[in-house]
Amino acid sequence: MDLLNTLVDKGLRRELPTRDEALAVLATSDDELLDVVAAAGKVRRQWFGRRVKLNYLVNLKSGLCPEDCSYCSQRLGSKAEILKYTWLKPDQATKAAAAGVAGGAKRVCLVASGRGPTDRDVDRVSQTIEAIKEQHEGVEVCACLGLLSEGQADRLRSAGADAYNHNLNTSEETYGDITTTHTYADRVDTVQQAQAAGLSACSGLIAGMGESDADLVDVVFSLRALDPDSVPVNFLIPMEGTPLAKKWHLTPQRCLRILAMVRFVCPDVEVRLAGGREVHLRSMQPLALHLVNSIFLGDYLTSEGQSGQTDLDMIADAGFEVEGAGTTTLPEHRAPSAGDCGSHEGGCAPCGEPAGSDRATSEASGPAAAQPVGAPEAVAARTDLVAVRRRGAGTDLAPNA
Repeated sequence: MDLLNTLVDKGLRRELPTRDEALAVLATSDDELLDVVAAAGKVRRQWFGRRVKLNYLVNLKSGLCPEDCSYCSQRLGSKAEILKYTWLKPDQATKAAAAGVAGGAKRVCLVASGRGPTDRDVDRVSQTIEAIKEQHEGVEVCACLGLLSEGQADRLRSAGADAYNHNLNTSEETYGDITTTHTYADRVDTVQQAQAAGLSACSGLIAGMGESDADLVDVVFSLRALDPDSVPVNFLIPMEGTPLAKKWHLTPQRCLRILAMVRFVCPDVEVRLAGGREVHLRSMQPLALHLVNSIFLGDYLTSEGQSGQTDLDMIADAGFEVEGAGTTTLPEHRAPSAGDCGSHEGGCAPCGEPAGSDRATSEASGPAAAQPVGAPEAVAARTDLVAVRRRGAGTDLAPNA
């Protein structure tokens, strides 16, 4: 296809595709899907080889968020039967982080529900960052605490944080359909505060909330302009007790097309496969590794993922390798701006509520919009794959990393 040849050439040159080209990727047929994956895979290998970066989420504070993000199980008014607990102590968080590091995680993502941290919260998280760094030399730490106030990003950086995650989630035009308690501009401002403080910015999206192809392209082009080091791509996990609990818009094929489009638009950025991959990609997860260069290991924030060992086996079986701690994630031309830390955390959380969308922001339940353009109705949604997290941080059970 001329389209794919053009996109590969542009990706190898880090040239931005046109909007029409990005839309055309989402409109390709299932018969063309493997060609799309192969083309985007060439771009992925150019900048990241066959390395896969592992990230691990630690939910520092779960539930009871005052924000109304409609995709999130931790939102105001949520009836989802998730774990609810206040701040983990530094030693508890460090113990949780150790499980992920032992499983090969290069980055630990510290997430906390809420609109944004108080100064006391920043002190608390700073102590946790220092404790983790003391026990695990070289591990990257990303914070995801919601909307930042002036000076807080600098304080987190001084405490040793490498990155900050705050996702845009969807297009500016439709943002008000999924959240009313803060604005799209608030999110952009927080990402820019993190960048100004010298933190590696991580910002991504949630797909499957009823958005159109144009919305997806809009948010990815906005991310390209914002220029984060890491772009987590989350797929809505329709959690019972949230506004979009019954909304199942995604198929494995559409998920792969979305990931390919993100790779073409953001060729040299750490693209992280985040929440919802097990639910929506299912047996086609290995194909996604040809598009992304980063995933979360083990469970998410309020939902369970597949076992950490299964993730490691999948990476090896697909012919990829886990990225080592001594390897710089980003290409050389991007690494200096990232402080050699990589990117974020692959999209820890959606909004001011750390990672309400699970595995970093996936239980989105966005606007009750029309069926997405180009996305056939999912016939047999695997709702049996959605499991509330009952292990790991905040429980007496060991994590599955």
